[in-house]
Amino acid sequence: MDLSNYSLPELRRLAAKIENEIRRRSDTTRRNLLKRVQKMAAEEGLTLDDLLETPAAASDTKAAPKGTRRRAGAKKAKAAPVVKYRNPANPAQGWSGHGRRPQWVLDWVAQGKAMEDLAA
Repeated sequence: MDLSNYSLPELRRLAAKIENEIRRRSDTTRRNLLKRVQKMAAEEGLTLDDLLETPAAASDTKAAPKGTRRRAGAKKAKAAPVVKYRNPANPAQGWSGHGRRPQWVLDWVAQGKAMEDLAA
């Protein structure tokens, strides 16, 4: 691919899109792998916490009967919000598209740029 004909802003947009795609694919791969490992652990009657426990810590605690690992009334951890838009100047900043728009989104739109260019 010959990039010499691209302007600097075009190259920056392309770099942001590439980083977003890498992040998206990495997240998808990680989620799919986590689901597979959870399924494999469940087939053996274990949780991910059981797998991540160090052998010394596991021997110090009494094993709970199968199916009683979770406390009664314990809530599942709240899922992290899905990031729909990323700041190309700072990819660590994301926005779900819900609620008040962050300043970097307002600045982007004020410059006449399309929201689609921020898509994660």
